[in-house]
Amino acid sequence: MTRKDIEKLLIDVKNNQKSVEEALEILKNFPYSDLGFARIDHHREMRTGYPEIVYCAGKTTGQVAEIFRVMEEKENNIIGTRANEEMYEAVRKISDKAVYYKEARIISIRKKKPSLPVTSIAVITAGTSDIPVAEEAAVTAELLGNNVLRIFDAGVAGIHRLVDKLPEIKKCRVIIVIAGMEGALASVVGGLVDKPVIAVPTSVGYGANFGGISALLAMLTSCSTGVTVVNIDNGFGAGFSASMINRMK
Repeated sequence: MTRKDIEKLLIDVKNNQKSVEEALEILKNFPYSDLGFARIDHHREMRTGYPEIVYCAGKTTGQVAEIFRVMEEKENNIIGTRANEEMYEAVRKISDKAVYYKEARIISIRKKKPSLPVTSIAVITAGTSDIPVAEEAAVTAELLGNNVLRIFDAGVAGIHRLVDKLPEIKKCRVIIVIAGMEGALASVVGGLVDKPVIAVPTSVGYGANFGGISALLAMLTSCSTGVTVVNIDNGFGAGFSASMINRMK
């Protein structure tokens, strides 16, 4: 439930459009529903501005489907990350509004369309191999109500591919930079723009990349100011944080 939902409910009770009993029935699962294997936080949107988001990896298909069923009843937008196609097929039986973003591995059910801010988020990758993480970030940001500019394969090995896009990038309010290998692109972008940069190291790279550790350390030790780093392959975390920045009043 959102703050507006609760305000409307209280006004309805005040104006005798709903009885106290009806209001209690609506609020009986507030602030969460206990499914035994999961407790769904219906209070989160009121606290943070966004509903709870489902991390699907590690859950069974049945558990994911049941979580989506309960959340769908609350008329909220739902996002499930790190989901596979089997999970999507199970969710689609619950709601014909379910959509699967295969490359991003995200399932969504959109019940209401958020208003879009005037400013945008840029999502830039160093290489084509980084696109799955980039899509997780971009789709997350879009589902949370943002316009996204995608610029893929613009790494430091051919920096001219980035430079000619700078006018578009500089119009965005926040920039997500996604890179594996040595992770240098985040520092380069951070030194060219006056906007916050969220750096996402990926596990893309040869042996000495150590599954993304080299890119993570390079980004953490960047000398470019304004660069903030999320965890390896955490496109969702970058997209969520970028959305919070972009939607600030």
